[in-house]
Amino acid sequence: MATDELVKTTGIAHHGAERLPSVDVDSFNIEMKDEDGFLGDRASKGAFRDILDRWRKPLRKTGEDPFGKEPSENISKKTLDAILIGDDTEASAVVHSAIEDFAQELAYVTRRFLKTKAWAKTERIVVGGGFRDSRLGELAIARTEIILKSEDFRIDLQPIRHHPDEAGLLGALHLAPSWIFEAYDSILAVDIGGTNIRCGLVETNWRKANDLSKAKVVKSELWRHADDEPTREGAVKRLIKMLKGLITEAETDGFKLAPFIGIACPGVINADGSIEKGAQNLPGNWESSKFNLPSSLIEGIPEIGGHDTAFLMHNDGVVQGLSEVPFMQDVERWGVLTIGTGLGNARFTNRRKERDSTENGKKKSKENSKNDKE
Repeated sequence: MATDELVKTTGIAHHGAERLPSVDVDSFNIEMKDEDGFLGDRASKGAFRDILDRWRKPLRKTGEDPFGKEPSENISKKTLDAILIGDDTEASAVVHSAIEDFAQELAYVTRRFLKTKAWAKTERIVVGGGFRDSRLGELAIARTEIILKSEDFRIDLQPIRHHPDEAGLLGALHLAPSWIFEAYDSILAVDIGGTNIRCGLVETNWRKANDLSKAKVVKSELWRHADDEPTREGAVKRLIKMLKGLITEAETDGFKLAPFIGIACPGVINADGSIEKGAQNLPGNWESSKFNLPSSLIEGIPEIGGHDTAFLMHNDGVVQGLSEVPFMQDVERWGVLTIGTGLGNARFTNRRKERDSTENGKKKSKENSKNDKE
């Protein structure tokens, strides 16, 4: 994509940018391996189900499996959460055992990340993804933190603050330039996953909190594309239709919608909006050199409110992590792990000191100017 075309599709910075308004993205989507394969596979949603199945196996042989013949992958998180506080002690013990083993795996993987150069001096890690949205996920995260601290790792590990579905939309606000918040009160956000595509209207509430800590998703639409098995072009067409619907709703409800759309997408996102790798679970070939999602979307939504639409796309783990920016201001270096089909990851460094020094410099300049006049 030519430079002028890139500016047209983003209006601000390049896709997959290392430098964002509030943070530097030190790394994202790192793929590390050990003798058993990709590290992320050891701490994924599927890995927990495999561990649960291993604990059920000896009981199954004696006909004492409290879950009966139900496959482990079909047991919902809600059911497992209920078992943790239920009266069936054996079933509860099986789930607790699986949580402990999974926490050991997550601790191993986290330890490997912390030992890389990109993750050096990380002070806090937030854990997102679908697995986090459960009591068993929260217990696994807490147990992992205890394991790491027992090994003298000075690290805080905590569940991501917002529901993972909303975090992937709220984080898109931190892709946007500051002028957006001064002139508009909302943006559109897209969170693309291997199973679902979610679009949302995100209200900034910037006047109430200019750190965006009070931002909220006011409307959202979910399409489970895995059920429909669309073509790539069909998926883009449906996505455009979803966004147009939200634009109409925003106008009807009186929102001052910014001509900006932030996109969270799996994989390694190149500066021109192409996807280098990691999009294998999306419908069709999204890694093709002939496909560019931002360019495809700008053809469908060239304008919002009479202004050229700006698009910015980044890795989905990065965007989910960005939802935590307002609450990470007491540390300098922090990261995110998202436990889902795989293990998403990103590490950030806050640029608060840089911003503070700039603001102080402006303040001093005003004071000096005032003194000169006097």
